[in-house]
Amino acid sequence: MKRLTLVVVALFVFEVAYADEKSHWAYSGAEGPEHWGALSPDFAVCSAGKSQSPVDLRNAVRSDLQPIEFHYHAGGNEIVNNGHTVQVNYAPGSKLSIDGRDFELKQYHFHAPSENLINGKSYPMEAHLVHADKDGNLVVVAVMFVEGAQNASLADAWAHLPEKVGEKVSLSNVAVEGLLPSKRDYYRYDGSLTTPPCSEGVRWLVLKEPVTASRAQMEAFAHVMHHSNSRPVQALNARLVLQ
Repeated sequence: MKRLTLVVVALFVFEVAYADEKSHWAYSGAEGPEHWGALSPDFAVCSAGKSQSPVDLRNAVRSDLQPIEFHYHAGGNEIVNNGHTVQVNYAPGSKLSIDGRDFELKQYHFHAPSENLINGKSYPMEAHLVHADKDGNLVVVAVMFVEGAQNASLADAWAHLPEKVGEKVSLSNVAVEGLLPSKRDYYRYDGSLTTPPCSEGVRWLVLKEPVTASRAQMEAFAHVMHHSNSRPVQALNARLVLQ
């Protein structure tokens, strides 16, 4: 049953892509984050869960974390505006390796401002690189953005930025690796999806070093979103943040 649940979560994340749910949700008002758990029985864990994301990454415990092994190829083949984020869907064949397992990159998407905080600090934008193994177990790599030089990888995707909700545009193998910083040190914690159904059991790997994006690139994202798309930080409870 657990494996079936994980597979269903993976299908939700990668195929439904947050769009056209039976139960509508939003980032403000009566359908905002504080109400997600009451909008549908399927969303109950959004309010009842004890391992929710995002979090404020404080008081990290030093641990012998193994390096993340990235094996990425240029494979971004579609960009989607689903009304909750802008998402780049990725062709099969790119993966990361951690805990002795391979997790294939399925998609990456963006939140502004950042959802996770680092020692109380918020960043203008955050990318989530979503991966799954063959059993549907999820790993999300989070990358923080600061204002600076234009990001070339972001520019390749933003050249086809869909302005209308529900709009999809084909891409010609955009590369995700340009979104990664040169130093790959990271924080790790156990969490959840940051959008309904807020399913738990997600491995979070938050890279410590941010990357840059130009003000124009950040404004372009804000222009198509028309609103903040960040869930407030959740209680850490008994979880440890490792570094």
